[in-house]
Amino acid sequence: MSIVVNNVSKQFGKQWALKDVSFEVKQGEVVGFLGPNGAGKSTMMKIITCYQPPTSGDVSVCGLDIWNDSLELRKKIGYLSEANPLYMDMYVAEFLRFIAGMRGIAVGKRKQRVAEVVEMTGLGPELNKQIGQLSKGYKQRVGLAQALISDPEVLILDEPTSGLDPNQLVDIRKLIRECGKRKTVLLSTHIMQEVEAMCSRAIIIDRGHVVADASLDSLRKESERRGIKDGSIEELFHTLTHKQQS
Repeated sequence: MSIVVNNVSKQFGKQWALKDVSFEVKQGEVVGFLGPNGAGKSTMMKIITCYQPPTSGDVSVCGLDIWNDSLELRKKIGYLSEANPLYMDMYVAEFLRFIAGMRGIAVGKRKQRVAEVVEMTGLGPELNKQIGQLSKGYKQRVGLAQALISDPEVLILDEPTSGLDPNQLVDIRKLIRECGKRKTVLLSTHIMQEVEAMCSRAIIIDRGHVVADASLDSLRKESERRGIKDGSIEELFHTLTHKQQS
């Protein structure tokens, strides 16, 4: 397994952001981590990427443990965080060369690798602009490019399509699906259409608890079993999360 999450809980003060969360993601899977705002999606991703420790539980990525192998583990991951922190005064090409250096790519290979991720993410027209001058959609593309720059085995993408217009959505969805053929991809969203467009499986989380973990086909069948019109996964999602909140 590329990602193994075992009984992870995270407490902030008196509030539990995550409670006994467990799941696994195999190589070659694109899995949607789906839940309403505040469900615990970003917290889980920060734990997987070693940005914050869990209160309890274990996580491993590519056989490396977050407690004992965090530095090596991070080398396996490309991470696009929800905030998408970028250096706004840097130019796109300059920023990507900088990130390539930070991720340990040899000097002689950086130019080629930057050109490859620019082609993948469609950043060519904006390459010589300052990041602060870009639209939100192109800033999101820069965030994706930096996540891909080291050709990681695992991609952790927190709301990767946020701010993209309809044309950009098509391109980025295609890119993520292509990445899933060679990499493990875990992406978070609160929009079911994004999961249906890119993923073969969904993990639904609400108020820190996993309420469903199944293939999209299985979720459709569960929706039909519950008598939901047209076997809508979106309606099933609302039913499951509403149940948790009531």
